[in-house]
Amino acid sequence: MLHTLPVREPDRLSRPAGFSVSVLIPCYNEELAVARVVKGFRAALPDATILVYDNNSSDHTRQAALGAGASVRSEALQGKGHVVRRMFADVEADIYLLVDGDDTYDPAAAPIMVRQLIENQLDMVTAVRLPAEHEAYRLGHRIGNRMLSYLVCRVFGNRVSDVLSGYRVFSRRFVKSFPALAAGFETETEFTIHALELKMPIGELTTKYRGRAAGSRSKLHTFSDGLRILRTIMMLVKQERPLQSFGLTGAVLLAAGLVLGLPVVLQFLHSGLVPRLPTALLATGLVLASSLSFVCGFVLDQVARGRQELKRLAYLSIPAVGSGG
Repeated sequence: MLHTLPVREPDRLSRPAGFSVSVLIPCYNEELAVARVVKGFRAALPDATILVYDNNSSDHTRQAALGAGASVRSEALQGKGHVVRRMFADVEADIYLLVDGDDTYDPAAAPIMVRQLIENQLDMVTAVRLPAEHEAYRLGHRIGNRMLSYLVCRVFGNRVSDVLSGYRVFSRRFVKSFPALAAGFETETEFTIHALELKMPIGELTTKYRGRAAGSRSKLHTFSDGLRILRTIMMLVKQERPLQSFGLTGAVLLAAGLVLGLPVVLQFLHSGLVPRLPTALLATGLVLASSLSFVCGFVLDQVARGRQELKRLAYLSIPAVGSGG
């Protein structure tokens, strides 16, 4: 469910007692913005631990983050997905807030998102981006996000409005059951599909999204990263929905086989001859391939179901937020 709430001043929203919160900030060459991000989230969540993970920056990102009061760690493997994997493995907390280090997201929304996660016992709260100015959210990124969000919602369920948002709050249950297989920006898509596949309780909050600081540039490349994200979605569809994936392939092969083969069969019934033997063989091969695709889909669907059950058991082995476990 999408919640649109007025953003209040952070000092009027205190974090509920009894929960440790870690703010995780992956960074690559963000020396112009990271200090403001750290200070903003320090003001919004004064009791939280602020951790900046530097991903081989060639500028002064590390020094800027340290100067702002954050703890700084490093990840040598290049790519946001690698950083997320390292953060989720290393950091121990009850609640995790993940945000990009480019100062485009509003820290004032953080206490509301944390409170929403705790009070409703959710596993993920996503910040749905509402551009504060037209230039903040590039047209190519906006169109690509809508297309990819539509595709994910059609296949996995219409419960998420912004698949590629880089501002999220997670429960420990989510973080410690998340496989984290992606290498780059496609990790946000993995977050969404992981939550939808396991039928996790999730929420959303509309937040302001502003432009980057002057002199800094986005690390997201519209076309190359968009294609990588699309490839990830296709791989996850094949992995998590094999019957749909192989069934569609089988249906296409069967349709092609029938289109080529029916005229040959009708001519054989009329004359008793098969003058177009290559076409008959091709049609037969397509129908056989179609049958094989359907069988593979059924078999892999059972395998996927077993994997999903194992993931669900791993997820349930971790206590929910506020359960007292």
